[in-house]
Amino acid sequence: MKDLFWLDTGTGRPVVLLHGGFLDHGMWDDQIPALATRYRVIAPDARGHGRSANAAQPYRLTDDLAALLRHLGTGPSVLVGISMGASIAVDTALEHPELVSAVVVGGAGTAEPYFTDPWTTRHLATWHAAMAAGDLDGSVEGFMAFAAGPHRTLDDLDPEVVHRLERMARATMSKHAAGEPNLLVPVHDTWERIAKIDVPVLAVHGAIDSPDHIGMAQRLADTVSDGRALSIDGTAHYPNMERPDSYNQIIEEFLHTFS
Repeated sequence: MKDLFWLDTGTGRPVVLLHGGFLDHGMWDDQIPALATRYRVIAPDARGHGRSANAAQPYRLTDDLAALLRHLGTGPSVLVGISMGASIAVDTALEHPELVSAVVVGGAGTAEPYFTDPWTTRHLATWHAAMAAGDLDGSVEGFMAFAAGPHRTLDDLDPEVVHRLERMARATMSKHAAGEPNLLVPVHDTWERIAKIDVPVLAVHGAIDSPDHIGMAQRLADTVSDGRALSIDGTAHYPNMERPDSYNQIIEEFLHTFS
């Protein structure tokens, strides 16, 4: 595990915080100390993100997480993820169910996205074009559009949240070069299999996130045997950063239901 970075703090039931794409464990800075008073909190940087090494061979993010949890001897853990982190959590519940006791998602369902909303598809195309061209500033700008969501601009967000997101995104994107091979191996047939997930699932929506992102998490919650969904008003793709007190309370209450 020497090529991966993670934080491991607190004691008790293991709660694993999985960050969004192009970010790192720092997106959970408002959750780690709050949860660590009662739980063992593990917050890794995914491969190619933050302080973890870039990939040198084909890999799956769910397998990286499973290897880390086995290395740490956590047993079944609560996986809490937003965006890419949510997809890792769901994929792990499918691929390594013995390691998962519950799942919290936001802004995604599985690692197989389903985008139909014109706002999402337009911004993804612009963002991907900038990344393909090696345009770091354009890539960061494209990424940040999703932080604001389709109903706001970045000027409507807390400047400190904007600064944190931009800093993390720029640091991770600068680790990669235009044209480098994509060694990430996808997990297949996930939407066809999600009904098999039999642990509690909570979807926490940013109420003004894009319809696609809300829809994927809601579809997951509606399909599994024990799923529910809540929204946090006035937040988009990163409700944990925009309204941490509300997000933390929701997570604490969810954890309390089966502790």
